[in-house]
Amino acid sequence: MKAKFGQENVVASDIKKPTLEQRSTGPYVYADVLNYRALEQIVVDYGIDWVVHFSAILSAAGERNPSLGLNVNINGFQNVLELAKNHKLRLLSPSTMGAFGPTTPKDMTPDLTIMRPNTIYGISKVHMELLGEYYCEKFGVDFRSLRYPGIISADSPPGGGTTDYAVDIFHAALKDNRYTCFLNADTRLPMAYIDDCITGTMQLLEAPAEALTQRTYNVHACAFSPAELAREICDQHSNDFAIDYVPDFRQSIADTWPRTMADLAARNDWGWNPVFGTSDIVRTMLDKLEPVYKPASIAQPSLGASEVPSAAVGH
Repeated sequence: MKAKFGQENVVASDIKKPTLEQRSTGPYVYADVLNYRALEQIVVDYGIDWVVHFSAILSAAGERNPSLGLNVNINGFQNVLELAKNHKLRLLSPSTMGAFGPTTPKDMTPDLTIMRPNTIYGISKVHMELLGEYYCEKFGVDFRSLRYPGIISADSPPGGGTTDYAVDIFHAALKDNRYTCFLNADTRLPMAYIDDCITGTMQLLEAPAEALTQRTYNVHACAFSPAELAREICDQHSNDFAIDYVPDFRQSIADTWPRTMADLAARNDWGWNPVFGTSDIVRTMLDKLEPVYKPASIAQPSLGASEVPSAAVGH
């Protein structure tokens, strides 16, 4: 966004101290989504007209701490939604495949279908979708949302999601050439690489309102299981790569989610067109993370790096 609109025209925010790089690339402010007045001051001081609301407690973290998940995901969103209403802001707040539930059709899940999630994360995102659409119809708020699949990136730590394995596995492959997975081998889930996620998010954010036939869209790039991902890593990294499966509580979450999602509306309305398939994701992740481990592997060939930057995957 900063490259497109100019560094001084995009205000980044978090509740964490920014890195030197973040501070050097334009405005960066502390923003607690649970504090409406503080958010409002940012909007007024900086002349904000668009808000991209990413703040959320993800699936696994939400099950560990339901009260925090409800507070951040519901009350935090309510504050941002009221802000959008009162200051006539365009609001993009991503949803998730976790908004679907165990009774939802698993294959080519449509945009409009049964939605009965059984996690705090999923319930709060259905609440977000419906309330955003209500504010759009009732108050004219330009609300937009897209249901992300698992988002894979090599740039930031995992956020407590059920699809974190799809990042952890690359670190384990490069460090130890083996991985213990917390999902079953055949648990197939929708995924996307971060570059496609960013492109799609920007496409929806910038799309003219008249082009939108709905306010919440499925987006799907590819789908794989842990076993399928492990085979691709074997092909591109090491034939000796080994994987074990020890499912934990996250398996029951993954079992309620789609295997694939239908996203024709997103493709037709605002041009969603992902370019990274499973093989592309594996090649890119290995290329990005290999240099992190290579220096340590020279000094300690049997162990690799003891501490490295983690990568992020959503949900």
